[in-house]
Amino acid sequence: MATRGMNPEMFRRLQQMQDQISKAQQEIEESTVEASAGGGAVTVVVSGQPRVRSVKIASEAVDPEDVEMLEDLIVAAINEALEKVGVMQAERLGSVAGGLELPGLT
Repeated sequence: MATRGMNPEMFRRLQQMQDQISKAQQEIEESTVEASAGGGAVTVVVSGQPRVRSVKIASEAVDPEDVEMLEDLIVAAINEALEKVGVMQAERLGSVAGGLELPGLT
């Protein structure tokens, strides 16, 4: 990073923010969220990367005559979990960048 002409205090703050962002990203990757659909018939756990870690299906949700409903519940649970990951990422990274005051970014 070129630092010529940069205020030393601003450079120090940018380095601190970079460290905080790296830490927040690591915390996000190590975190998981859980979501369910159908009153708990399908439960999905997704990591912050995001990667699906597990899918649990209650035995009463398995109906050979209505596979489509089970498929819909799985999709709904995964989508809800992915939305939660997005919120988690925004909250954790937003709190780091919230105090940054750089000219031209406001």
